[in-house]
Amino acid sequence: MSMITIKNLEKRFGGNVILKGINAEIDKGEVISIIGPSGTGKSTLLRAINFLDAPTGGEVHFDGVQITKKNVDSARRRMGMVFQNFGLFSHHSVMGNLTAGPRKLLKKSVKEAEETAARLLKSVGLSERAHYFPRQLSGGQKQRVAIARCLAMSPEVILFDEPTSALDPAMVSEVMAVMRSLAKSGMTMLVVTHEMDFARDVSNRVFYMDEGGIYEDGTPEQIFSNPQKSKTKTFIHNIRSFIYEVKNREFDFMEMFGGMENFCFRHAIDKKMSNTLHLLVEELIVNIITPQYGACSLKLDYSEKLGSYALALSYPGESSNALETAEDELSVMMVKKSAKSLQHSYADGKNVIIVTL
Repeated sequence: MSMITIKNLEKRFGGNVILKGINAEIDKGEVISIIGPSGTGKSTLLRAINFLDAPTGGEVHFDGVQITKKNVDSARRRMGMVFQNFGLFSHHSVMGNLTAGPRKLLKKSVKEAEETAARLLKSVGLSERAHYFPRQLSGGQKQRVAIARCLAMSPEVILFDEPTSALDPAMVSEVMAVMRSLAKSGMTMLVVTHEMDFARDVSNRVFYMDEGGIYEDGTPEQIFSNPQKSKTKTFIHNIRSFIYEVKNREFDFMEMFGGMENFCFRHAIDKKMSNTLHLLVEELIVNIITPQYGACSLKLDYSEKLGSYALALSYPGESSNALETAEDELSVMMVKKSAKSLQHSYADGKNVIIVTL
């Protein structure tokens, strides 16, 4: 028997249909990542499963028992939830946050609750922060406390609603390390996430959500390497690519580099390669192409299978290789030195330079 069974689940807000006809079964010990574009109901699905947003149709069964308004409290005690905004009690210390629920809801003694809290804080690397207050913690520390607080209630399944989306990139890895450890321990987890490395490497299954439902359900290998449906294919292609349009010579290069930095971080591209990519983009766009043509399009593709990177830069005009007509010979030399290969092509009024690394 599945731990969680979802039958024809629907959720409406007024006249807006957010979820429709969702059916799924989750087994004990499974780690399921829920991915997809913004606004496709990923977080709503989690909140409907534990009735934080009660479904407007369909059924959710936990261990064979249908969850209803009458028994939802007992079901929630067995299904922990971790939110993107931490949800810590600001007036309680870290220890107070971890012991409040077990004492009030599980009727544990102060000693028992504090012993459990101390053990869990050690497991998330925060023993020395036991008597700190949330305002004294970093974002990553707050989220680790939130996970420990959830575990203090001894849940059988944990629902994670974008647990790293409110964190600075430097703090994401510390939270993901805790989640990876939980997955290894056999915890049943449903995770709404934008961290594709986690979805690919840790999950047993991946739900791609679109059109108000689970548009495609498969193993990480299927979803990321061989998706079967068109929208899944488009989404996976887009997350493996960074695209930026340069409209004129006065473009916002800080925005472009910020987007590249985020792309490199999400794909765990090492610092040396990241620096090389930034250098190439700067030389090609700032010093070679825009001085001659004003506008261009950048597309950075990463092929995990081949372990290679490709920069494609397109610009309008008659057939002309910008690397051959550039006045900045030093920039051209740096590009040629860094690239494994360089190709120029021309079609339909557009030049394309492809640089592979």
